[in-house]
This record gives sequence, structure tokens and C-alpha cells, in this order.
Amino acid sequence: MASKVSRDDLPDVLEAEDIKNFLNIGINQTYELCSSGQFHVIRIGRRIRVSKQVFLNWFEGNQQESEEQAI
Repeated sequence: MASKVSRDDLPDVLEAEDIKNFLNIGINQTYELCSSGQFHVIRIGRRIRVSKQVFLNWFEGNQQESEEQAI
């Protein structure tokens, strides 16, 4: 079992594994979440990258702030 990951431990640009560990979910659930369109995801080939701030805004329910920061 992975150890708990705090917000401060997260890198500025998250990978799927970072999201998986933070939410304590499986990798398949992580990829489904990243594909759901609930927050902005950058795909580089098959790799997924997510801004830490965008992810945390989504996690806290502040999606409006995420969209405004992206502009």
C-alpha cells in the first residue's frame, strides 16, 4: 500500500502516478478520471500531465478558478 501523499509533496506538474497516490485509487480509476474531462489534462504521446494547481482546484471544488487561471 502506498504511503499518504500530502499537497506539499506533490510536484508542480503531476503524472498519473502522483494523482493515483494522492487519491489512493487504482491506476485504472486514475486514467478514467484523467479522461473524464473534469480537469485540464495535457497528453504528451501516451503520457498524462496535469498542473498541480488545476488538480488541487478540482479536488477542492474550485473549478471556476481553474478555468480562469488557464486563460
